[in-house]
Parts: sequence; structure tokens; C-alpha cells
Amino acid sequence: MDVLELLRDGRARTRAELVAESGLSRSTVGARVDALLGHGLVVVAGEASSSGGRPPARVVFNPTARLVVAVDVGATHVTVALTDLSGLVVDVVTLDLAVAAGPDVVLGAILREARRMVAAAGRRPAEVVGVGVGVPGPVEHATGRPVSPPIMPGWDGFDVPAAVQRVFDVPVLVDNDVNLLALAEQHAAWPDVTELVFVKVSTGIGAGILAGGQLQRGASGSAGDLGHLRVPWVPDSPRPADDPRDLEAVASGPAIAERLRGLGLEARTSADVVALVRGGDQRVHAAVRQAGRDLGAVLSGVVNLLNPSVIVVGGSISRASEHLIAGVREVVYGQSIPLATHDLRIVRSRTDHTAGVLGAALLVTRQVFAEDPLPHLIRSG
Repeated sequence: MDVLELLRDGRARTRAELVAESGLSRSTVGARVDALLGHGLVVVAGEASSSGGRPPARVVFNPTARLVVAVDVGATHVTVALTDLSGLVVDVVTLDLAVAAGPDVVLGAILREARRMVAAAGRRPAEVVGVGVGVPGPVEHATGRPVSPPIMPGWDGFDVPAAVQRVFDVPVLVDNDVNLLALAEQHAAWPDVTELVFVKVSTGIGAGILAGGQLQRGASGSAGDLGHLRVPWVPDSPRPADDPRDLEAVASGPAIAERLRGLGLEARTSADVVALVRGGDQRVHAAVRQAGRDLGAVLSGVVNLLNPSVIVVGGSISRASEHLIAGVREVVYGQSIPLATHDLRIVRSRTDHTAGVLGAALLVTRQVFAEDPLPHLIRSG
């Protein structure tokens, strides 16, 4: 294992310990540590006990040596953050800006904020190692171009990396926002779990899938598009048997709002549903629980197919009510095979409003450290 990869766990080590753990020669470790010290990527962190002579120095990873620009583009807002190499947020701002304003307007605002943050931190643009961007639509991961995104007019096929690289000449990684939420949730709440599905229920419904600890995007980047799966009909469903609607049409925020309007309640958006849930109306709780059952009917197949250890349900509807999770559990535990559900946990998201930018930062740092990162980190310095 490489010296820098070992030190990224935050534990200080002597050179002798690095030799023993890495399997590399003493001269190779020495040269590597000297280079890392010279570029500020590791720092001296005290001395170890001496068995005679001068005590050996310990070195530790310095995540503040470089920066990452992390961006979470939502339907009606944009969050821009500056993080260090561990994902720790240095600065963050959320802008009231609709993705429908188009890529030129949205990316222009993002880049202005990013440059301001770098300057405010007393750092140079050259210290940024990469930019991560999450968007609310399908993305061709190899190129970073959105592909036919339903709520992103003007973004289809737009070369997001090229636009960003006019200001920051670094790797620019673009992904679907739910994939980044899955990365953030696993990193912050389930670091020992490698099989995880994150489901976001809001204006739409989508999933981020981690298998073997790696994001699964599929052949063309559409993996996890739960919202367009048909909801299986069951005898106790309030829908007619000949109503084969997609999951998004029956369990998303707007779909729940439509059901509530049928009950005489005023609701149009996910935010309206959340407000009504908090008002304590039992009719609203029942509608949200039924949405959870419909979601569970689709997730039952996902559980049988992928056998995750954890299903995390996030998004505004989940944050407002336990009834959604209760509906999901009711159906998944009842319909999936016992072997797949024996140790399965279905939980609400534990991350906060900065999860999207944390996921974007993790996307960048994992790419940077995937191979020999030292040449790139030295150039960025």
C-alpha cells in the first residue's frame, strides 16, 4: 500500500512503521515522506518513544494542504462549498437559484462563489485539486454531460466539465445528486457497510446504489432510476388493479399532494405535504404511509435482487414523517425473501443539508487518490 494512502486514516506513524505496514523499502518510504513533507501533504506530529538515540518523528496526513470545490445543484437551489481533502467543509453557501435558469446562469453563479470562497480562505485557485458537481438528473458519467434531464431545460448534453475548467483547470466530476447522497450517507453514518441503497423521496424518486463499496451507475448512467418502475398492485392497494402507474406518479411529493387534494386539503408540492404532515392530520399520515407501502413494493424487488445491508430513505418527505419509513418496512419485510431481510436495516437518512456537497467532495477525493495521487497533488500545489 502507498504511504499517502496509509496516512489518510489520520493516524500518525514513524517511518519505520510505514515501512512495516506498506511493505516498501526504507529508502522508498523515506523519499516518499520527504516529498510529502516538502509539499505540505503530511506534517510532523510529535515524536515516538526512543529505544536509544534521537526519538523518531511521527508524520500525519494534512488534509488542509489542498482544497476541493463541491457543488449540489437542486431544482430550486444551489449549494456551493469549499472542503479540504477529508471532506471537512471550509466554507459553504446556498443560493436561491433554479436549475431551470440554464447552465450558463447556474454555472456562472457557482464559479463566482467558488472563486470568492478560495480568496476568502486566503488560498490560491492552484490549490484546488478538483471540482465535484451533483445535478438532479441522469448523467453520462464518462463525459459529465446531463442526458435528457426532465427538470433541467437547456442542460441536455451540456459540457459541464469544459465550462467549469475555464476557471478551474482541474478534473471536474459530475454525477446524479442521489449517487452523491449515497456516498455521503455511507461515509458519515455507515463507514463499515459496503452494500447500501439510498432512496430520495421528494419532487421525484431516485436511488443511489453502493455494491462492494462502489457506486453502481450501470452501462449508461441510469442505474437507480426507481421513479420509472411500475408499482406492483396488491389486493389492499387503494388503486384499482388496472392502474399500472410508475412509482413517481404514486409516491413522490407531488403525487402525495394530489392524493391530499382529493381529500379536500390544499397541497401542490412536496413542501406543502411536509407542512401538512407537521400539522398532525391523520389523513395526511395515512397518505404518506401508503406512499411508503408503494415505495416498499418496488424496493422489495430491489432487496431480492441486490441484497443490501442498509436501505436509507432520505428527502423532504422522509425527514418530516416516520410514516413513510413505516410503510416501506411493512411491505419490504413482508414481501422480500427472508434471507435478504434477515439483517436488513431500513432507516431514515442521518446526514444533514450539506450531504450533497460532502458526496461531491468524496467523489473528487476518491478519484484523486485512486491511483498515484502525488504528481497531481504536487501540480495543484
